[in-house]
Amino acid sequence: MEKKDGFMKKNGKSLVVPFILITSLFSLWGFANDITNPMVAAFQTVMELSATKASMVQFAFYGGYATMAIPAALFIRRYSYKSGILLGLALYAFGAFLFIPAASFENFTFFCCSLYILTFGLAFLETTANPFILSLGSKETSTQRLNLAQAFNPMGSLSGMAVASFVILPNLWSDKRDAAGQLIFSTLSEAEKANIRVHDLATIRDPYVAIGCVVLVMFVIIALKKMPNTAGSAEKSSTRHTLHNLWNNHVYREGVLTQVFYVAAQIMVWTFIIQYADHLGINKATAQTYNIIAMVMFLCSRFIATFLMRYVNGRLLLAVFGVGAALCSAGTVFIEGMTGLYCLMGISFFMSLMFPTIYGIALENVSPIDSTLGAAFLVMAIVGGALMPPLQGSIIDAGGPEHIIFGLPSVNVSYCLPLICFIVITIYGLRCYHRIKK
Repeated sequence: MEKKDGFMKKNGKSLVVPFILITSLFSLWGFANDITNPMVAAFQTVMELSATKASMVQFAFYGGYATMAIPAALFIRRYSYKSGILLGLALYAFGAFLFIPAASFENFTFFCCSLYILTFGLAFLETTANPFILSLGSKETSTQRLNLAQAFNPMGSLSGMAVASFVILPNLWSDKRDAAGQLIFSTLSEAEKANIRVHDLATIRDPYVAIGCVVLVMFVIIALKKMPNTAGSAEKSSTRHTLHNLWNNHVYREGVLTQVFYVAAQIMVWTFIIQYADHLGINKATAQTYNIIAMVMFLCSRFIATFLMRYVNGRLLLAVFGVGAALCSAGTVFIEGMTGLYCLMGISFFMSLMFPTIYGIALENVSPIDSTLGAAFLVMAIVGGALMPPLQGSIIDAGGPEHIIFGLPSVNVSYCLPLICFIVITIYGLRCYHRIKK
């Protein structure tokens, strides 16, 4: 008798241990993502950059995904999931350790290059881990299983935010303010600025070096553990044939585009919350506390959404959460003061289920033969996080010295971009829901 697949079983064999190990990787790239978001504001001050140029941190970070996602998929198709994971961890650690010479040279471009290489590793990990989790059990529970695994991503994100809030941002000498809440750094002499810059760049460097050491430990653990090659049983096809199949899958094709908009929205919401709070006279460390609260909301909502998926179709839930996020974005744009900041935090609650749900829906009807390359394009869609933040930064800069556009603070106006993104996501959820209803 043929053995049936379960929630974490394949051919009757329990895959709980591999699931736990691979799920731990979600925390690792969550940490990298969310310790990096506040660095835009940190570099903007200490390196005396415009908001547009400082946002190149995000361009470098998420540009690494766009560059390496497809090569990662081709590598995994040729070798194995385990090989892809190990190479990803190696690149992650190497990029983190490059922060040592970057801080020594005090060069912003060097920091961006370090992050670019670090995300080569993250591209390998995400291209591997997401389809691997989907394959560790029955197809019917794949999206629910991915939502559970992705729930551990915010735990890593919270750790990254906590390090940024309690280790990096409070210890930045360049963020000291006078009694009126204005930065003192810009009024200092060049010699005083140079001394502060050495201290602050070392403060930014150390957590990246520490996570590089943690990644090396994970490399050793996974290298020694035998992992199931759940993709190995599938017959391999040519890359051209796979691309043809993916292009003709409308749900998948639209899913990739929707994922671009989702990641762009997520990065904009979390990156510029510090600038939003700064406009209200709140310092960076305190502003990051609001970001942490938003991430806690995101994490709690992820578990709530996973539970709701037992009773509500994921496509419909995606559309409902998209409407909620769009309404909060509108509040962020048009409501000034602390209420606008609370609306900005509220967006995180509705973003919680979006990435894994879009991912799961897009790949649901993709064959195992095509899933690795299909997953790569969905990871490549993270390039939205590279393209949109500089545009948002340019809107903030367009406000000029008064930081006003159309009578509203320019940072408020910049959140019209996430609003557009959430409308696109809502439309995708509704279209997919109507397709299965038919």
